[in-house]
Amino acid sequence: MSLLIKNIKSILQAETVPVKWRAGDKMSILPTLENGWIWIEDGIIKAFGTMKYLDQQDYHPNSTIDATDRMVLPAWCDSHTHMVFPETREIEYINKIKGLSYEEIAKRGGGILNSAQKMQAASEEKLLADALKRLDLITHYGTGAVEIKSGYGLTTSTELKMLRVIKKLKSLSQLTIKATFLGAHAFPAKYRENHNGYIDILVNEMIPKIAEEHLADYIDVFCDKGFYSVDETERVLDAGKKYGLRPKIHANELDFSGGIETGVKYDALSVDHLEFTAEEQIKILKNSHTMPTLLPGAAFFLGMNEPPARLMINSGLPVAMATDYNPGSSPSGNMQFIIALGAIRMRMIPEETINAVTINSAYAMGVNDTLGTIAAGKKANIIITKKIPTVAYLPYAYGDNKIETVILNGKVQEPLSADAIT
Repeated sequence: MSLLIKNIKSILQAETVPVKWRAGDKMSILPTLENGWIWIEDGIIKAFGTMKYLDQQDYHPNSTIDATDRMVLPAWCDSHTHMVFPETREIEYINKIKGLSYEEIAKRGGGILNSAQKMQAASEEKLLADALKRLDLITHYGTGAVEIKSGYGLTTSTELKMLRVIKKLKSLSQLTIKATFLGAHAFPAKYRENHNGYIDILVNEMIPKIAEEHLADYIDVFCDKGFYSVDETERVLDAGKKYGLRPKIHANELDFSGGIETGVKYDALSVDHLEFTAEEQIKILKNSHTMPTLLPGAAFFLGMNEPPARLMINSGLPVAMATDYNPGSSPSGNMQFIIALGAIRMRMIPEETINAVTINSAYAMGVNDTLGTIAAGKKANIIITKKIPTVAYLPYAYGDNKIETVILNGKVQEPLSADAIT
């Protein structure tokens, strides 16, 4: 099957020389081709150029899209989510409004432990059906790739159940999906005073079984105040390393936890959250292959200070952004809102926000060789905007859905289904 998109007002992230990410002042560069066309065949971008030379091409497409007055850019890559979950947690949000902190709610059995308790009773069929609806919703907002973590199980059987659901999602969805094992998301209540006992289960039971069934692409640990210490994190990562699981670390959301340093030490693909990041951590990140990934939706929802995006970029770092879509601290998978938060709350210019949710976030989930830019040979995961005046309108109109058409694997996606849920 072939598809021609023509009369494109602007092709954003038009790449002719491959890059793995954009960092520092290069994050303000958004390669753009005006008045263009894109040729897609068998789900792959084969070529693109300006309309002036389209007549010289011998193309006979099965279908054509006229994108007059519209922009085209790569679909968003959401590199950090927890979107397989049993129930929403809006009741805890009332406690947040009343002044309880994230840590206080967790100590009362809320937060991750709340979801873990309900996850144990949830069926794979129900989890799968709900997750498919959420994937439908985020596709509608322009997401074409998503990383999904386990971590609401905290027992071997339930963590495996979550990862099996994610594996099924990979086969059923048009989105590119990566699975991350996050059994070290919290300590179950029965192991609150026996951390090593639970880590023994992670290391000796969960990880070998996950590897045997090929259920995870990556491994993650919540290395932060009140959760996993550096030593505990390293023990889990060492076990994952034996089975070829590269780390992606929850780091420095609640304090200077050592999570960034540990992530770099273990060559983590990304370290995520990073509300507590200073010059020392920035220096360590600059000498690494680890992507700093910011989750402004969580900081916004929890009323926390945002990570210092401006300092990071000005210091020469690359920055990615993701939704952290989960029922407790960031109940939205709308990447367009994340773009707006990047601009409004973290003072990133529009071009920086687009780089953060395309090429940089593609790197943060290990798919930058096939996604994240408009380039010949890459997968045709593309979004076509509605009629918008400028790139700046994407973060500016923060309450609107600016996406008109979503194309995944070269196929135009159906409109949002009526029963899609958040």
